[in-house]
Amino acid sequence: MDLHSAQRITEAEAARTGLGTGPNRRLRLTLFIGMPLVFPVIGIMILVPKFLRNDVLIAYEAGIIGCLLHYVWVFVKYPRYAGRPPYLTRDLAMGGGFFLPSLMLGFWPGIIAAPAWALFVGVAYAVEEMREHRGHR
Repeated sequence: MDLHSAQRITEAEAARTGLGTGPNRRLRLTLFIGMPLVFPVIGIMILVPKFLRNDVLIAYEAGIIGCLLHYVWVFVKYPRYAGRPPYLTRDLAMGGGFFLPSLMLGFWPGIIAAPAWALFVGVAYAVEEMREHRGHR
């Protein structure tokens, strides 16, 4: 086994377990930080005066939009399945997880965009696999 193969196997194992490396780590941290943050935001909204609640909500909604845009940025950087690091497609599809916090706060752009993003990643993967399958005949 050459050095490149060993490094690729090590990267694949790191991507599969834990936080991974590179873009996998960035996407997982985006999800792990952005999604559960809805609970402290709800707590803050209960504690702040009524006139500041809307500002706290707007700040978190901007954070959700930023997280989804980060997923789009990583997809644009690695558009082809063959050129992606291992498990990146799975991590890209996990961006649909922002549906739940958006639903909890009634944030319609997130309610629509998060599942649409996961569906887009799945369809892009399926289309690329079909093209590859047809090319091998």
